[in-house]
Amino acid sequence: MRQALSECVAQALETLRAEGVFPPEVALPFKVERPKEEGFGDFATNAAMVLSKQAGMKPRDLAQRLGAALPADGPVVRWEVAGPGFLNFFIHPDRLRNVVNEIVAAGPEYGKSRMGAGQRVQVEFVSANPTGPMHVGHGRGAVTGDVLARILAAAGYQVEREYYVNDAGVQVDVLSWSLLARYRQLFGDEIELPPDCYPGEYVIDLARVLKERHGDKWLAVARQGREGAPPAELRRFAVEEVLAWIREDLALLDIRFDHWFFEHELHDGGAIDAAIATLSGRGFIYEGVLEPPKGKKPDEDWEARPQTLFRSTAFGDEVDRPLKKSDGSYTYFAADIAYHHHKAQRGFHRLIDIWGADHGGYIKRVQAALEALTGLKEILEVRLVQMVNLTRGGVPVRMSKRAGNFVTLKEVVEEVGADAVRFWFLTRSSNASLEFDLELAKSNTHDNPVFYVQYAYARIRAIHRQMAEKGLVRGPGDFRLLVEPGEMQVIRLLERFPEVIEAAALFYEPHRLAFFLQELAAAFHTYYNGNRILLEDEGLRNARLLLAEAVQQVLSNGLTWMGVQPTERM
Repeated sequence: MRQALSECVAQALETLRAEGVFPPEVALPFKVERPKEEGFGDFATNAAMVLSKQAGMKPRDLAQRLGAALPADGPVVRWEVAGPGFLNFFIHPDRLRNVVNEIVAAGPEYGKSRMGAGQRVQVEFVSANPTGPMHVGHGRGAVTGDVLARILAAAGYQVEREYYVNDAGVQVDVLSWSLLARYRQLFGDEIELPPDCYPGEYVIDLARVLKERHGDKWLAVARQGREGAPPAELRRFAVEEVLAWIREDLALLDIRFDHWFFEHELHDGGAIDAAIATLSGRGFIYEGVLEPPKGKKPDEDWEARPQTLFRSTAFGDEVDRPLKKSDGSYTYFAADIAYHHHKAQRGFHRLIDIWGADHGGYIKRVQAALEALTGLKEILEVRLVQMVNLTRGGVPVRMSKRAGNFVTLKEVVEEVGADAVRFWFLTRSSNASLEFDLELAKSNTHDNPVFYVQYAYARIRAIHRQMAEKGLVRGPGDFRLLVEPGEMQVIRLLERFPEVIEAAALFYEPHRLAFFLQELAAAFHTYYNGNRILLEDEGLRNARLLLAEAVQQVLSNGLTWMGVQPTERM
């Protein structure tokens, strides 16, 4: 409907141009949006206000001319000028009601669009360090990225999902030494675990697998102590085993990736050297001394020394950023520069990263480096995912014994189910912290959002079963019979669904879909509780069945794009 109205406004503006209101060379930009209050119509345009100067008219006078020029065969039944010059549109009820036919005819395609025009978009998400099982926070990032990818695909983008494996950093070294410590214990050695050792029982599980496969092969290495880097073969073993757990955890939520990219490939292939050389050749690398961090004096845990720096302040960052550590090795930032450059070189139109909230201060420097390398200012979009506070009946949940210092994602999925986990993670915007109550997520009450939405779908499926039992078949439904206020409220929501998908894709906010489904479910429950559907009046019955079928289809499409299974029975 928004698109149809935009075309009507554009046609009216061209009519005014032909009448001499606008010069031939003047562009005619405008927006068509939904007013915040119902009394202001179904839609409104700002065309008269943004074009009044070009027309040499007062905005309200231009709005009057524009309304009078609207095509007579359009969807507008009446219009009015409001405020400083808004033109409000009231859509003919039958044009709104016809959406139920459109939905039933489109089926699973309703809500999809060609907005993305096939542009290639990469969504990189989760990317948890391969040092242990996934925790609940990782799960929220996983669901956010996966649902965003599904929505982008529905909006016409060509989407690739990627997981970046940080397998070249210090964390993997710590995991390897933790593994060898537990490995020694399995052979009867009495040792004191290092203070930075990973504490979870999963490390013991890992040590058992190492012993089963390799016997005492690594015992001598383990007893030598932590000198230098752990053997490369042992590091690979630890990473591969942990990644297998991560894949299993993600599979519980039906999340899979098109590509797994390993950090060591950047080091082994010279990608970091190449990216830094490119920046240097463009004058963005220099040797310098940074000011001490805020709150620190030069003699407090900080040493002023010459460093290799990236001139990120040239692209809006607060300070220039170091690329090498004191031992001459590259910083994590240098590897991230090379990784994002590698992604850009693969031909994506847009890169979207889903990061944990603790990486907020990291965004600007990566965007700066990518702009310096590609010349593209807005190729990288980063969305942060805030913490999940896990509770049970309002009481914080204790840490997992297996993980050591957090609750694993697997434990939560196994307790409440994948559907509840996926839906709950989207009940708030990703940039807001989330309280996840395990008891509420399992409850069959209206306070449980996933139950509330699935119950609406199940209610409609129950109507179909009742029809089958009575030998009834829905005949052609006349949407003009849908005149009750509750019916029109549901219809207006159904008509909004494609816009919700496009907005969620445009602003990278998958929670918009969860919010919409809850609103639609609430409207349908209210309507269902106040109106019979299986009436004796065949005509009205068919019309209401048509409406219920349209609601069912939109709920099904929305839940599918959330990765949640529609429920036949509750």
